[in-house]
Amino acid sequence: MSLVLHRFPLSGHAHRAELFLSLLGLDATLVDVDLRGGAHKRPDFLRLNRFGQVPVLQDGDDVIADSNAILVYLARKYGGEQWLPADPLLAANVERWLSVAAGQLASGPARARLITVFGARYNADDTIAQAHALLQVVEEELQGRDWLVGARPTIADVAIYTYVAHAPEGNVSLDAYPSIRAWLARVEALPGFIPMAVTPVGLRA
Repeated sequence: MSLVLHRFPLSGHAHRAELFLSLLGLDATLVDVDLRGGAHKRPDFLRLNRFGQVPVLQDGDDVIADSNAILVYLARKYGGEQWLPADPLLAANVERWLSVAAGQLASGPARARLITVFGARYNADDTIAQAHALLQVVEEELQGRDWLVGARPTIADVAIYTYVAHAPEGNVSLDAYPSIRAWLARVEALPGFIPMAVTPVGLRA
């Protein structure tokens, strides 16, 4: 087994892949991609991912692009049934949260952070409002339960964690969401948890 993760250290998408590798106890070589220098748009990287995005996982001769695809791959190959259940209903609910990670999470908390950390030109007020609309749903779904799906952590929790935890960097407060804050603490208490570096911007400034 030879695992290589191409990442950008401040990318929440890359962090979710790196976090899951660590939760599984898998050793991987981390290769930092110089996004600011345009390394992700050069031919050698585009051969790994035609979309020019991090993260990309190499497992021997196999190449897996996209953070959620990486989570599914690692769960199926190395994680056992806990992280991606075989039960059809539980599996469907995990997939639902992966869709949220690629949709509402990306256009809400993740985008709000893009504005403050990377200077992305989005409407901050609209983006923050979208973030809070999502967080309210997550808060309600976590009331009375420890994890997003079922009785144990799954890749749904891994996919949603990073951009929610770092939402304050995008001026999105978590003060109104006690169930979310308790859930974040549970994720952070998992054996093998590793954090993503905090950027001192937004509410973290």
